[in-house]
Amino acid sequence: MNGEGRFAPTTQLQHKPTLLCCIATQLQGMVLDQGPNLARLWDGAAIHADRYGERAARLAALHSLGLDVPDGRLLPVDVVARLVAADVQYNVGDLVVPGQLVALRSSPQAAAWGGPSAILNIGMGDAVAVAPETYCRFIQHYAVTVDRVDAEAFEGLASVEACKAAYLEETGAEFPQDAGVQLQAAIKAMLRDWRSRSARILREAKGAPSDAGLALIVQNMAQGEVATARFVDAVSGEARLVCDAGSDIRGQLPGIGAAITHGLGDVYDIEFAAEKGVVRILDAEKAKRNARASVTIAVDLAKSGAISRDEALLRVDPRNLIEHLHPQISPGAVRDVFCSGMAASPGAATGAIVFSAEAAQAMALQGLECILVRGETSPEDIRGMQAARAVLTVRGGMTSHAAVIARGLGLPCVVGASDLKLNSKRKTLTALDRRMFREGDVVTIDGTTGQGLAGAVAMVPAALGGSFATLMEWADARRELGVRANADTPQDARVARGFRAEGIGLCRTEHMFFEENRINVMREMILADSTADRRAALERLLPIQRADFEELFDIMHGLPVTIRLLDPPLHEFLPSDAVDIQDLAKAMDLPVALLTARAGELAEVNPMLGMRGVRLGVVMPEIYEMQARAIFEATVAVNKRATAPVEPEVMIPLVSANREVELVKARIDAVAALVRAETGSAFNYRLGVMVETPRAALRSGDLAKSAAFLSFGTNDLTQMTYGLSRDDAGRFMRDYVHQGVFPEDPFHTLDLEGVGELLLMAAQRGRAANPDLVLGLCGEHGGDPASVRFCKLAGFDYVSCSPFRVPIARLAAAQATILST
Repeated sequence: MNGEGRFAPTTQLQHKPTLLCCIATQLQGMVLDQGPNLARLWDGAAIHADRYGERAARLAALHSLGLDVPDGRLLPVDVVARLVAADVQYNVGDLVVPGQLVALRSSPQAAAWGGPSAILNIGMGDAVAVAPETYCRFIQHYAVTVDRVDAEAFEGLASVEACKAAYLEETGAEFPQDAGVQLQAAIKAMLRDWRSRSARILREAKGAPSDAGLALIVQNMAQGEVATARFVDAVSGEARLVCDAGSDIRGQLPGIGAAITHGLGDVYDIEFAAEKGVVRILDAEKAKRNARASVTIAVDLAKSGAISRDEALLRVDPRNLIEHLHPQISPGAVRDVFCSGMAASPGAATGAIVFSAEAAQAMALQGLECILVRGETSPEDIRGMQAARAVLTVRGGMTSHAAVIARGLGLPCVVGASDLKLNSKRKTLTALDRRMFREGDVVTIDGTTGQGLAGAVAMVPAALGGSFATLMEWADARRELGVRANADTPQDARVARGFRAEGIGLCRTEHMFFEENRINVMREMILADSTADRRAALERLLPIQRADFEELFDIMHGLPVTIRLLDPPLHEFLPSDAVDIQDLAKAMDLPVALLTARAGELAEVNPMLGMRGVRLGVVMPEIYEMQARAIFEATVAVNKRATAPVEPEVMIPLVSANREVELVKARIDAVAALVRAETGSAFNYRLGVMVETPRAALRSGDLAKSAAFLSFGTNDLTQMTYGLSRDDAGRFMRDYVHQGVFPEDPFHTLDLEGVGELLLMAAQRGRAANPDLVLGLCGEHGGDPASVRFCKLAGFDYVSCSPFRVPIARLAAAQATILST
């Protein structure tokens, strides 16, 4: 190419006869000539990754730090692109130095995309004095890499002459002795590999665009033994030098590693040549690290001043904190996978298979660890889930009952393992490979990857101190968005406090009724055929619920507690199994037929859209009145002994019309007045609405006139917006995501285009009607980093998520603040 950037015909290259003779038959009459002003690695700051690739920019930066890096010439991305597009070769005259061996290295614009392997020792030939075995290895490597000769053609060959003969036989040409010819052929081979279909697919899978840019480095070869050095442990992230070089070289490496770390702001592994006692750096790559190590490295870098605290916070993927919060399978463990499903709740646990909640409880009483396996779980299984170490279900999705409860309990959980065949009567579980597991067989559940493993597997424990704790302190100091926890029991609340949640954003009161000493009283209330009988049962539930609320308020020490009034359809509290129905009939002294008939009256065609949520409060107001009284009496009791006053937040679920709020609010206000009068104690409370229906989002301006806060329940809001069953969508969701119907599972990551627009609209209309309106999000999306960032940008006050996802939300909220400033 001439000085004006045009292709130069071969007639203009007559002053380079060495090259012309070998080019004339190959170039279709053209070569691309960069000209005399080639960029060099030693040009330092002038070498940018966008034009010269990430490897070249990194090597140039290392040289600028004063480190010994062999110099090299660079073919930028645009020149390489033209070589590929025009299918011509490069005029390598300015790249060849007589007697100088060079290495051809690829330099993609982003190192993560990968690239062709380096071709070393280009220029080696009969006139270059090297050891015969070195020359022999070069001929073989050149033949295999450049000419695509089968490596088997050189097996057993030890002499140069034998290797040359094999080369001639395989290629039909003598092994090239001209350095320019070797280099041109090497460049052509490297571009061939870069544009191959398999290479393109692999890099696009890593996020590279279809027109991903590649630059090339022609680097002077350093003589001496090549070695590598690592400066941190890839599992723990702790500083540790690993290198098999001699002691004279090892003594130089810590200083080199420290210079790179402070100069480039990260820890790198290096490849180097030890040449006459001098370390010459050939390449450097960011040190490999697992999720736990990434936290330690980021914190150590910030402490040393290599990067800022903000940069350290941005270096850690919030989702990777899961590796700290739960026991995990050891990285080197052998995995005997018998099933795969959705990774619904992270962590790993080993135990004996059980197929019922009762069996799980019995095993826990014996001090044994178990894995609860179900087709899908229901509220009746909660006690069994609490007794188990992990949960595996055949059906269900990311927001199914098993997934939500397991995340709240911190249990590893895999759902939707649809290849399994479960026979509950015979108590067997059959895998796709026909292996059969029986009750008592030991398995391991990996909720982080969504796998079930046969047998026991080595584990690494949770790690909540050290660098993790430091990173969380930095996150809290930086974030502006509040983070609360979804907590239904005192145990949940304690876990939430341990993870520094700033209150409870969702307490699902229905989960309080499934304890063994309560469920039958709840069932009596449901099955009552008169208001008087229902109130009598509710009177028995009142002190139980009041005690629960007192304990929650005590644990949270004055932090906000949002209590959702009863939400699920009443049939969920009734047994479905014939044996359980008989047991309940006996306990209640009722005929089985009468109990069955009464339960049948409660049956609904679509119960999740039927008699649930606020509809219970409107049609059976005595239920919400009991719950309101329990909340307010607990408030009075705790305020008498607490230093920080309790101001409970009462939330009405599944609202779709403001009139529903007005009706329930009037009754709750009346209960509050009665409790104040009866106790002689003053207290405040806040009434809010859980926005879960599209209509509630659209009419948020109306709701804001009656509510102090709106909390978006994105599980149901997503379900109703899409018309998807969150329990059944797992059956086809992977196919939908794979085929690009949805970019992600909308129950896992918030749908910004649809559900997100509803949230924005609701926030704007609500705040327009009530500028003091508090906005929160309490669905499972509250623990998803992308959804947390959306909430920050949308002006929400807080998110609320499962206790074990609180640290994830805290870090994501800090990142959202940093990125928005």
